[in-house]
Amino acid sequence: MNAMTRIVSDTPADARPPRARPRETAPIRVLVVTDAWRPQVNGVVRTLEWLRAETPAFGVELIFLTPERFRTVGMPTYPEIRLALASPSSVYKIIDSLAPDAIHIATEGPLGFLARRYALARRRPFTTCYHTRYPEYVAARAPAPLWLGYALMRRFHAPAAATLVASESLRSELASRGFSNLRVWRRGVDTALFANASRAPLPWPRPVFLAVGRVAIEKNLEAFLSLDLPGTKVVVGEGPARAALERKYPAAKFPGARAGAELATLYASADALVFPSLTDTFGLVMVEALAAGTPVAAFPAAAPMEILRGGECGALDADLRSAALAALRVDRAACRRHAATRDMVASARSFLKNIADALAIKPLADRLAAFDAAGRDCGPKASARVT
Repeated sequence: MNAMTRIVSDTPADARPPRARPRETAPIRVLVVTDAWRPQVNGVVRTLEWLRAETPAFGVELIFLTPERFRTVGMPTYPEIRLALASPSSVYKIIDSLAPDAIHIATEGPLGFLARRYALARRRPFTTCYHTRYPEYVAARAPAPLWLGYALMRRFHAPAAATLVASESLRSELASRGFSNLRVWRRGVDTALFANASRAPLPWPRPVFLAVGRVAIEKNLEAFLSLDLPGTKVVVGEGPARAALERKYPAAKFPGARAGAELATLYASADALVFPSLTDTFGLVMVEALAAGTPVAAFPAAAPMEILRGGECGALDADLRSAALAALRVDRAACRRHAATRDMVASARSFLKNIADALAIKPLADRLAAFDAAGRDCGPKASARVT
């Protein structure tokens, strides 16, 4: 599959209601360069897929440069992540041929570095995004000091007209580490998919405590699996740590990856989502669970504090067991109401507004203004997958 192949909604074309466009004219083309792509399924990939489904309503076409275009090798210690073996000349030719109106570099991998080099060589302004805490992830696998990781990340993002981050708390943290030109991109999920899920019987003793996502060391899953909790602990997802965790915690259930409506039903049927990560920059699974009516238990880390702020839809505690038990008493209707503010239309608008402002693209700013004047149009949604 060509890396620039367009991502489309799983909804059949003839079943989708028409979506308002600001005006009939050629779309503004935004190139998104990302090293995170299928077969990976994680928060970055899912966010980009959903974003692509929403941007046509604003008169914008997202085009992608991904590892699918190139030969790849597995990342050391994490072979599921494929790294592109690309040359500068090949990346330059592709970007020139696409002639994008804007360049957004989503990841700090091989393609991200080459796209950054292209933009600097061509004197093209560009934006970046801080999706992942790579300094912490590397430190969890190798004896690499955090200061060195942050120095490399700071250098990568420094030339960008703007670096997008998921929350005000992350912006403050990165600013304290010397990052500049930081802007908040309000994240969202396909709330309709999860809000329409119905609660169903599960084959495990209740209460069912659910964890969803990549089964990897940086997700801190042992903090969840080691808890003394009633009922059943269930881990949904795949990853390099799964086999070892299954052996160490035989009482826990590992049903593997789930997608779409099946995943939504699992969320709705669980009694609480436990989110033990201390390093996620956002945590899409928390919003998905809330949209399905399932409360969240987490440590008082930056991502859970941002998502749960202002809503009585979860429990935060340095004692994760206490948080998990407290979450069982949360009003599920309140969870759904809170998640409704995190839909993908609002997220897409936030992304494009940051691009328009940072890169001074007046036609894009005008289309956003026309969209606002015409009234909010939620339109069809792209489905989510977790594998």
